[in-house]
Amino acid sequence: MPKRRYAILEAPSALGLSTDGVEGLPALLELGLAERIGARHAGRLAVPPKDATPDPETLILNAKTIAAWSPRLADAVEAILDAGEFPVVLGGDCTILLGPMLALRRRGRYGLFFIDGHADFFQPEAEPNGEGASMDLALVTGYGPALLTDLEGRGPLVRPEDAVAFAFRDHEEQAEFGSQPLPPELRAYDLHYIRRHGIDRAASAALDHLTRPGLDGFFIHLDADCLDDAVMPAVDFRVPDGLSWDELMTALEIILTSERAVGLEVTIYNPSLDEDGSAGRGLVEVLAGALAAV
Repeated sequence: MPKRRYAILEAPSALGLSTDGVEGLPALLELGLAERIGARHAGRLAVPPKDATPDPETLILNAKTIAAWSPRLADAVEAILDAGEFPVVLGGDCTILLGPMLALRRRGRYGLFFIDGHADFFQPEAEPNGEGASMDLALVTGYGPALLTDLEGRGPLVRPEDAVAFAFRDHEEQAEFGSQPLPPELRAYDLHYIRRHGIDRAASAALDHLTRPGLDGFFIHLDADCLDDAVMPAVDFRVPDGLSWDELMTALEIILTSERAVGLEVTIYNPSLDEDGSAGRGLVEVLAGALAAV
């Protein structure tokens, strides 16, 4: 596989959350991420102001703003792809996923490796705060209001059978608030599965699914809260347990070995909650190690 050329794009949106802080995630650049992977800085996308009141039609915070901003993010991601580079998008909350998946949907049929401590499949009426960041996997696979599931009339942005939900562990929270279940055709390797079968086997199974005939490639969504709460406390919605640094590194290295991996985004790390900076430094170590290895 030819050496990848990386381009880092800042997409510091917190439009999908009622809280602030994750818009500071591009602070990973101050910890040397771009230098470690030899990345070009592709710019910083301006984000519109937030509204604290959920949209009355969709029940989702900033729904219309997200719908209008996501195509702009898609344009920026497409410019990187057109240059033959591998976009590394630094969020932000998880609703930034709509931008890259829209960019790829414009180009063909792409899969999604969704590594996250939460399944993010809430329906608007069940999400207690109206936060789109708890719905992003549902929205990109076509579950939810058309305003966000059918951007540019291209929905779903990724077919459910072309997505893999990996390492989520929020089963109790889903049950408590009544989240809709993941559709059966969407591959789900939760943390229980990973603990039973091992990170190598689980990531390899995900890769096999995402590199099967019919897909043009796949995108990687990485939410920092997939990590063990003991080593990654700098997230807004903490859940006990999670992946170790080594497990995350292993999963990313396996997934990134494929030349059909076309981009990656990082979400939810909140530097204002990282008291000693260790969580950010650890995240940079894993990202740089996995990305520079290929």
